[in-house]
Amino acid sequence: MDKWQRRTVYYLLSLFGVMFVYAILYDYGMGVYEGRETTFLHALQVVVETFTTTGFGSDSPWTTPEMNVLVIVMDLTGVLLIFMALPVLVFPLFEDLLSTTVPRAVENGIDDHVVVCTYTSRAEALIEELASWDVEYVVVEPDRERATELYEEGYTVIHEDPESVGGLEAANLGDARALVADVSDQVDASIVLTAQEIADDVPVVSVVEEPDRRPYHELAGADEVLSPRPLLGNSLASKVTTAVSTDLRDAVEIDDDFEIAELPLPRGSDLVGTTLAESGIRERSGVTVLGAWFRGEFVTPPDPDAMLTGGTVLLVAGRQHQLEHLTERTRSGVRRFDRNGTIVVGYGQVGKTVADTFESAGVPCTVVDRTEMDGVDVVGDASEPETLQAAGIGDAHTVVLALPDDTTAEFTTLVARDLEPEIEIIARAEEAQSTRKMYRAGADYVLSLATVTGRMIASRILDAEDVLSLDQQVEVLRTRAPGLVGQTLGDARVRSETGCSVVAVERDGEILTDVGPNLTVRPDDELVVVGTDEGIRQFSEFVT
Repeated sequence: MDKWQRRTVYYLLSLFGVMFVYAILYDYGMGVYEGRETTFLHALQVVVETFTTTGFGSDSPWTTPEMNVLVIVMDLTGVLLIFMALPVLVFPLFEDLLSTTVPRAVENGIDDHVVVCTYTSRAEALIEELASWDVEYVVVEPDRERATELYEEGYTVIHEDPESVGGLEAANLGDARALVADVSDQVDASIVLTAQEIADDVPVVSVVEEPDRRPYHELAGADEVLSPRPLLGNSLASKVTTAVSTDLRDAVEIDDDFEIAELPLPRGSDLVGTTLAESGIRERSGVTVLGAWFRGEFVTPPDPDAMLTGGTVLLVAGRQHQLEHLTERTRSGVRRFDRNGTIVVGYGQVGKTVADTFESAGVPCTVVDRTEMDGVDVVGDASEPETLQAAGIGDAHTVVLALPDDTTAEFTTLVARDLEPEIEIIARAEEAQSTRKMYRAGADYVLSLATVTGRMIASRILDAEDVLSLDQQVEVLRTRAPGLVGQTLGDARVRSETGCSVVAVERDGEILTDVGPNLTVRPDDELVVVGTDEGIRQFSEFVT
């Protein structure tokens, strides 16, 4: 029952209740004050005539003031209820008739699609991933108003309950590629159980907020149970531990000794403050810079005059020893991690994962949270300068903000940057749209839970093994390119046309990594291409 139906029921119940009470009063008044006995049915008729303004001449006039007052009050009540009916019943009815009608079932013929239950910011990131791979989807949305908004914005959506058999059948689950349940731990389990009743051969991916609830979703029948919060914590921590380790966590191996990796530049690195051309990365390390993230914006190819700052993330390709040499260069000049050199703000699932990762890596940290509990060193509100000062921000190298509320995280970023202009700030964002605001507030690196979740789900559904990292939208594609056969890479202008880079070619069972603009593509060549989701999609269209 939707909101309009509930309001209609409440209005009618109230109307009949008021009419019944007035009928009793009228019947009583006619006998006591007017001395005219009537039946209750006649009294109810008079009340109905009054409320509907059709008249009541059979009983008028009334001689007593009591009955005249009662009739006056009934008249006013009837008019009031009529005006109340307009916004409660009439206007919504016309609005419903004139508004967009959201489909209650998918169109015939749709198959090999992904059923998404329901629409969230995490679902938005997933939908963008699916679109980049030309995979169809349908959102099953129980909220009518939200479903209408999505439909008008061009989303493939149906207005149904994903926990019901009818709702999933309307989404044609039987012919789907996969189902994604990402609402809440309890609702997701219910959706999984419903899916097993309809199509137990369709892969089901369930997202859990609390990792310890994984067994219940597996018991319900989920094929994949994902917990993105610990992954987010590990990714945030890795941006700090990279500064004390040459271990490239996010790397894709192209050959035994050739990799593509992302490399964040910590504050204090010798490369910070130089342009890409002045850094001499290619000349000194032999590494090729394929692209770079500047304050969350990915640029490929990067401008040689682009300034490298703390938090810039380079996308590089090279031999393992070359990448290790570049990693050492990015670390040079970085202040050592002294005792209490890192502050972790927020000790929820994400913050606890960050702190545990630091402990395993031997990186000392101070944990700040509003609530006193085991593992928390400083209790207080981190958006207050006094709390950060008590945590030792003056001696800290990095602050990791693992706060679940984006508004609080943005304000805390401003406070931390004001207290220590040179400190490195790594932040977690709940919503993807908050990322840019956090960068403007002064964060060096921001990671969105919605983006991580969306890419995490997509990698399972699409079997995308060559994903550089779940927090950055970069793919590594191995493919033949019939549209480029006989052309050199320079003549084809692959990079300028698609934004992708050909980093290697597999030819006759060997990997060629010395790829330049003069390389001619042969019919049996398999190209190794790196680019964003959108770039990979454009490349696929470009070479077919």
